Amino acid sequence: MRRQLVFVLLPLLFTSCNYLTGENGMFRDRGADYREALVLPPMVVPPELDSFTLDQLYVVPETLPVNPVVFDRVPLPKPIETGGREGVIIQSINDSRWIIIDATPAQVWPLIRDYWTQLQIALDYENPGSGILDTAWVEVDSDLETRHKYRVRIEPGLHSGYSEIYVIHLENLRSDPTPVVINWPIVSSTAERERQILDSLSQYLADRNDIYQASSASLLAGSIETARKANLIETASGDQVLQLRLAYDRAWVLVRSALEEANVAILESDREQKFINVKFSPQETDEASGFFGRILGRGDNNAGEGLDFSVKFLETGTTVDVIAESGENSPEAVLLQRELLQLINDNLT
Repeated sequence: MRRQLVFVLLPLLFTSCNYLTGENGMFRDRGADYREALVLPPMVVPPELDSFTLDQLYVVPETLPVNPVVFDRVPLPKPIETGGREGVIIQSINDSRWIIIDATPAQVWPLIRDYWTQLQIALDYENPGSGILDTAWVEVDSDLETRHKYRVRIEPGLHSGYSEIYVIHLENLRSDPTPVVINWPIVSSTAERERQILDSLSQYLADRNDIYQASSASLLAGSIETARKANLIETASGDQVLQLRLAYDRAWVLVRSALEEANVAILESDREQKFINVKFSPQETDEASGFFGRILGRGDNNAGEGLDFSVKFLETGTTVDVIAESGENSPEAVLLQRELLQLINDNLT
């Protein structure tokens, strides 16, 4: 009886296995299904939706030919009026111009590389550690007599989280041999060429404001000097100094603008003699009005007059030290002097 039962169940067992794992079974082998997969068209964002969030953060450059052409035509920069500059501004002092952006050098580096890639301009030299990129020699505006080259330099800004971007333009005659060693000038060969790239680059960065704020930073460019250009330091004698890693002309303009922004009364100033005399009262807070008010005699006939300070600029090689001196040596005057330097530092832009 048992043998008969086995013979009856065996065909059923094989049939059920085929039902579960066979070609049409519930648990069939799907390893070769990819061969029959359909090729679907690329995803298209509906016209009523915004597609900028799908933009490429890092543009993959096209493979250059083995013997690339020496000159490539540079597209004209986008007009400066095409968009706003939230977080991106151009500053200038005398003949110098630069971009200030609220992003770290490590965040800015890949965007600068993408800028040149989208213009289809090759880079001859890149140094992420120093924040320098040099383009290849290019042709600009069908100029058949001269060749052009650009250098972009990225530096830390005055405060943490900011960067400064400088552009230098170099040109020479195409009839001359191509230089093997490039001697970059201190100022651009043509100020107008420099201005065009600065305007175009600032607009490019402004258009990607939301992207670079959320993008990852370049690890290679993370080695760019991270120390900000404005630092409050304390000397060995205990005095506080605002140290600016800037040229004197720019330091003067920034400090004077900071005093005006903070509504500090300027009594006298002399750019050649490197001083700005001010009358400074403590900032109007509950704590200041109580503590400093008692110090400076608020509530009597001298209420709110403050103290006279001479803000002086001392050039020390690569930096400018800003100090504030008063005619008093009291602890209260020292506290007020520190508050004045802190206020200047907070209003540097």
